[in-house]
Amino acid sequence: MKKKRTFTEWIRSRDGQQVLVMFAFMVIPLLLLFIFTYLPFAKMFGFSFYNMKYVGVRKFVGLKNYIKVFQRDDCFGALKLSLYYMLGSIVQLALALYLATILSFKVKGGNLFKGFMFFPFLINGIAIGFIFKFFYTRGFVFDTVLQWCGFNLENLPYWLKDQRINNFSLVGTSIWRYFGQNMVLFIGAIMSVDSELYEAAMLDGANRFQQFKYIIMPSIKTIITLNVILSITGSLSAFEPPYVITDGANGTGTYFVVMHEIAHTQQKVGLASAMAIVLLIIIFIATILQKLFFKYVFRSAEDEDPRAGARRQKMLERSIRNQERIAARGGK
Repeated sequence: MKKKRTFTEWIRSRDGQQVLVMFAFMVIPLLLLFIFTYLPFAKMFGFSFYNMKYVGVRKFVGLKNYIKVFQRDDCFGALKLSLYYMLGSIVQLALALYLATILSFKVKGGNLFKGFMFFPFLINGIAIGFIFKFFYTRGFVFDTVLQWCGFNLENLPYWLKDQRINNFSLVGTSIWRYFGQNMVLFIGAIMSVDSELYEAAMLDGANRFQQFKYIIMPSIKTIITLNVILSITGSLSAFEPPYVITDGANGTGTYFVVMHEIAHTQQKVGLASAMAIVLLIIIFIATILQKLFFKYVFRSAEDEDPRAGARRQKMLERSIRNQERIAARGGK
């Protein structure tokens, strides 16, 4: 009869060690996630119902902080600036998808160009802020380049002071930094598309645009949806460019900049916490709407069509037949 092992013996055995490692890899990340994410979020949610500072007496005010978020122009009104960053994100994604489509085919110097375009994403956001702060300063880099092109300095606007253009200047900073990341993600998705589909399409006379529309777009719709969701939510939480470059002055203070001002300068922790909860709800709603929108846009995509596999098989069979005809003609 096999002797029953004690708990200590089982722990020291191979089976016990495997279970212990699996338990550690499962519990430790969840514990860290709870301590550094869910617990602080729960605390912040509780703070949103109080009129309080970081230190001092707390006064329960219920939903008054949430009402103030919608009443104060500097709180909810700052969300209007997110429209600039949303517009910039559309330009950013369109440019990234265009360049990714070109670079996914064989292009001379393509790898070098990819590296140059992806490099800004590796730079710290604060450093980029200081770079563009000097770049846009009156009479510095950007103005100098424009003067080389024939523009008169007196006729150029103040890129960071003129409220008609300063937010576009800051959006340009975000586009420069993030479009390389989107481009690399798009390239990875495009490169994963079966090359035989391109061959079949070319034999059928499809040009590059038709290949993009009927092969690339349906095949990478998941990555497109992901990039759009990340870009839109990032637009709602823009912070580094306006904070570092302009410090939120001259109408450039985004929702996060105003939240930072209220929380750390005015010491209204309860109101800032309510602003954070409201932003979370807005981002959650925006994410759901985007998913519904893309579900509608890609409703006829091939990978959602149950007959897609049959159509692709027919394309491959047609390609094989055309190749056989070409080979037969060459052999005569």
